[in-house]
Amino acid sequence: MTEFMVEWWAMLPFIVMLLMIAIAPLVVGEWWEKNTNKLIVSLILGIPVAIYMIVTGGHEGSHAIMHQMLYDYVPFIILLLSLFVVTGGINLSGDIMATPKVNTLFLAIGFILASVMGTTGAAMLLIRPVLTTNQQRKHKLHTVLFFIALVANCGGLMTPLGDPPLFMLFLRGVSFTWFMSMWMQWLFAGAILLILYYIIDCHEYKKEDTEALVRDAQEITPLSVKGNINFLWLICIVFSVAFVYEDNKMLEGIYFPFMREIILVAVTLLSLATTKKDVRYEANKFSWAPIVEVAFLFVGIFATMTPALIYLKGHAAELGLSSPSQFYYVTGLLSSFLDNTPTAVAFYEVGCGLGPDFPEAMGANMLNMKDCAFPELLLQAISIGAVFFGAMTYIGNGPNFMVKSIAEESGIKMPSFFGYMIKFSLIVLLPVYILIQVLFIWLPTIM
Repeated sequence: MTEFMVEWWAMLPFIVMLLMIAIAPLVVGEWWEKNTNKLIVSLILGIPVAIYMIVTGGHEGSHAIMHQMLYDYVPFIILLLSLFVVTGGINLSGDIMATPKVNTLFLAIGFILASVMGTTGAAMLLIRPVLTTNQQRKHKLHTVLFFIALVANCGGLMTPLGDPPLFMLFLRGVSFTWFMSMWMQWLFAGAILLILYYIIDCHEYKKEDTEALVRDAQEITPLSVKGNINFLWLICIVFSVAFVYEDNKMLEGIYFPFMREIILVAVTLLSLATTKKDVRYEANKFSWAPIVEVAFLFVGIFATMTPALIYLKGHAAELGLSSPSQFYYVTGLLSSFLDNTPTAVAFYEVGCGLGPDFPEAMGANMLNMKDCAFPELLLQAISIGAVFFGAMTYIGNGPNFMVKSIAEESGIKMPSFFGYMIKFSLIVLLPVYILIQVLFIWLPTIM
C-alpha cells in the first residue's frame, strides 16, 4: 500500500472498533441498537486515525487514508446498498407442506442464490417463507440454524457478490470468475450440510404431532413472487461487477473512474422507482436501518483499518504464519468473533507482506494482484476461512443476527450466543470445516 511504517499502537483504534462490534451488543445492547451511537463510535475512533495518517505519513499517509475511503469504502457500501435495495423489492410468499424434502429444497435454493444476490439478500428473501412454511411444525429450530449456515454464510463463496470479504478481495485484483474456481469447496460444504440437515429433519419430522401435520397439509397457500422487475436489476448488478472495471479491454476508451458505482446507484434508484410500495414496505417490511447501520460501522472500520493494514504488511514475517492451513484457521477464528470483511483484508495484507519469498507450502501457482503476486492456495484459504467461519457465531456475519431476530419474532426460541456454538456450530459446522481444510488446503500442499 505505502512504503512508510506505523507503530504497533496505531492498530489500537482498529482493535477497539472490532471489539465494540463484537461485545457492545452483549454488554450495552440497548445503547448499541441506535445507529447514531454507532456513527459516534466510528467518528471518535476514525477521525484521529485519519489525522494521524495525514500528519505522520505526509503525502503517503494522506494517499493511504484517501485510497482506503474512496476506492474501498465507497465501492463497498454502494454495492451493498444496491443489493440491499434490489433484493428488498422481491417478495416470496406462501405456505406449502413442510416436509424434509421441501425444507431441504428451500435451503438448497438459498445456498445457490447466496452467491448471486449476496448472503444478506438470499437470507432476507427466504427466511420468512421458510418460517411460514414451518409454522405448523413444533420442531423447527434446527431449520433456522442450518439456514444461517447454508444461506447466510457458506452459500456466498462463489462470487464477489456473495459476501463482503470476497468483494474486498475483488477490489484488490482478483477476477470475478476466479471465485468460481472454489466450486468444489462450495459444493462439498453445501452437500455435506444439506445431507446432515435432511437426516436431522427426517428425524424431527417423525416426532411431530399428527394434528400438526394434518394442519400443515390443510393450510396451504401457493408460493408467489412479487417485484419481479428486480430480477432484471439484479442481473444488471451482476454484470456491472463482472464487467465494469478499469482493465477491461471491452471498455477501453469509454471507462471512467467510478463508472461501476454510478451504474449501481442508477440501478438502485430504478429499483426504488419500479417496485410497488406495498411489496417493498408492507410485504417485505423493508427498512433502511440495516444498511445505515452497515454504513456507519464500516466508515469507522475502514478508517481505523488503514494503519493496521500497513503494520501487518510490514511485519508479516514476524507473525509466524507459514502455511495456507494456518491462514485458514486464523482467518476463520477472527471471522467468527469479529467481522469477516476486515479480517480477510488484514490477512491478505499479511500474505502480501510475506512475498516475494513465500514458503514452499503456499504452492507454486501465483495470481497477479494489484499490490503483489499472491499464491492461489493462500487466497483460497483466506476466502474460505472468512466466508465459512462467519457462521460459527451470531456475530460472525451480518445476516446471522437478522435471521435470529426474525425467527424470534415468529416465536422460535433461539439459543443464546454460547448456546448456538455449543449446540450447533462446534459440533456440526467445525468438523465439516476441518474436513474441508484437510481435503482442499492441507492435501494440495503435500502433493
